[in-house]
Amino acid sequence: MKIEAVTLREIHMPLVHFFETSFGRTYSRRILLVTVHCEGVEGWGECVAGEDPFYSSEWIESAWPTLTKYLIPALLGKQVESGRECPALLKRVTGHRMAKAALENALWDAEAIQKQQPLWKLLGGTRNEIACGVSIGIQDSVEQLLGKIETELAAGYRRIKVKVKPGWDVNVLERIRSRWADITLSCDANSAYTLDRVEHLRNFDQFNLLMIEQPLWNDDIYYHARLQKELRTAVCLDESIINARVAAAAVETGACRIINIKVGRVGGFSEALKIHDVCQSNKIPVWCGGMLETGIGRAALSTLPNFTMPGDVSASKRYWKEDIIEPEVEVSSQGFIPISPKPGRGYEIKPELIEKLTVRKETLRA
Repeated sequence: MKIEAVTLREIHMPLVHFFETSFGRTYSRRILLVTVHCEGVEGWGECVAGEDPFYSSEWIESAWPTLTKYLIPALLGKQVESGRECPALLKRVTGHRMAKAALENALWDAEAIQKQQPLWKLLGGTRNEIACGVSIGIQDSVEQLLGKIETELAAGYRRIKVKVKPGWDVNVLERIRSRWADITLSCDANSAYTLDRVEHLRNFDQFNLLMIEQPLWNDDIYYHARLQKELRTAVCLDESIINARVAAAAVETGACRIINIKVGRVGGFSEALKIHDVCQSNKIPVWCGGMLETGIGRAALSTLPNFTMPGDVSASKRYWKEDIIEPEVEVSSQGFIPISPKPGRGYEIKPELIEKLTVRKETLRA
């Protein structure tokens, strides 16, 4: 495939309901979409960088110029056979994994379309449906949170994850467990705690949690290893896992018992596959987290064999009044998403809706 052109678009999409974590509340998303044009084939990718540099040092206003000045020019005019070739072509640029992932994943999509193969099969996926959990942000009251949990359980989701932070944690988990003693429950701290809170974090052990996700610093392995020794609850690392080498170090040091792989955060499908394989060889289960993506950025990775836990790949309607793909992502009453056998991502793009939502657009040509 010759990469003839790349188009960037920023679209604005309001969330159906605000989403709050330990570092802030989000009401709408500024989303950066990438289209690679390869000899009549178009592949689509999504950059998961946020509106602000809070979750990560990357944000949409760093991703756009990095793509236009450095990453896209490194690809234009190149002849590639596979999305796997993309990381080497972008290697000169340090970091900027979210921007790189958008380009690489678009190339994987184009490759799958060209080969008339579903993307999930091209990646090595083995299942034609994926188990779904749900991530519920911090709410205005515990009663509001309990109502949302009830709604999601009725919809069939197989795991409930709630966001926690100091002041919104033990009391909230107590209320949840007093109402639902047996549901699969986990929590996500988004780095809200420090190691001097270990006595407080031990209180989480009483709630029979599947995991506590990223309790400490977002760039830390060492102190998570110390914390894991103090807790019965499994620590899951998310933000700390930036590549396969770091994943191997986390496993070797006992920093976690579970890893969350977000393909858009680790630099693209190629690195995500390497992390998956490291974890599989060490018998560390993985799952796929969400980053408030549109339907373009979801599903395919979770079909790999070591994704043994329900991920955050939820139905489109949980986030958007109307998603930019069709058919929209739907979850069965048993908590599964069927995976499409169609070539590429398996979903059609809604070009008219995307154009309507677009606030800026730029095409770079070879």
